[in-house]
Amino acid sequence: QINQGVIKNEKFVAVKKLDDQLKLGVQEKQFENEVYHLMKLRHPNIVRFVGYCYETRNGCVQFKGKYVFAEKQQHRLLCLEYLPNGSLDRYISDASPGLDWGTRFKIIKEICCGIHYLHEDCRDQINGAIIHLDLKPTNILLDDNMVPKVADFGLSRLFDGKKTQTHTANLVGTLGYMAPEYMYYHVITAKADIYSLGVLIIEIIMGHRLKLNPFNFSKDDFIEAVRNRRRPPPYQDLCSNFVPPPDNQIKFCLETRRRNERPEIEIVPETPPPPVAQIPFLKLLVL
Repeated sequence: QINQGVIKNEKFVAVKKLDDQLKLGVQEKQFENEVYHLMKLRHPNIVRFVGYCYETRNGCVQFKGKYVFAEKQQHRLLCLEYLPNGSLDRYISDASPGLDWGTRFKIIKEICCGIHYLHEDCRDQINGAIIHLDLKPTNILLDDNMVPKVADFGLSRLFDGKKTQTHTANLVGTLGYMAPEYMYYHVITAKADIYSLGVLIIEIIMGHRLKLNPFNFSKDDFIEAVRNRRRPPPYQDLCSNFVPPPDNQIKFCLETRRRNERPEIEIVPETPPPPVAQIPFLKLLVL
């Protein structure tokens, strides 16, 4: 749950309240995780941390037939920079008129910059890399200039030093954006974020949510499903230099499930926005 708030200098902030439906131990872990990571991160494409509030209230409750005072309610709040254009999800929904190709290219490029920072450039600050583990449209926020900011680090993992892989017993994330090796074998590497980023890029290019689970399709059927869900001509008109990626190029990107063959993040030139088929980071769609 996220609300708008005002701090003492009359500046707007976004106030995030942790989900009360989660188990207490999970709440604690996610809250500590997000605070710890956000306090250390400094990048124009990562949501900026403002502060936090942790409040415990005591109350009189009945326990084994007696009334005792105990911790009755806990509030955990995060204060983050306020981003007036909301989440990317608003702009790739069926109700959205869509964005021009230049804006889409800028959003994709800067999301890549943010992920590159988490995987590589933040190592000097935190002595490790951060794997986000929940990249999806609702976790990409946009400021008043449509600059994307990666948000929600509640599920993220810190890889200390030279650590590159770990296993987990608890599977968390969002179906459709989870890498196969993570979903089936609970293996966590930076390549899990690359998989999620690939799905996200497809949705930004196509202009709407896929609402598809890639695991339910062969690679050929998945590509055909993506093609059939492109926006109608009005969307194409917004992208005057839109060139659909060649089918064989995407098939190559989707044909492997070996995470080691997924590429690293590539930063592409800022201007001019090239046709989609010429974007180097289309290779990120490797599954």
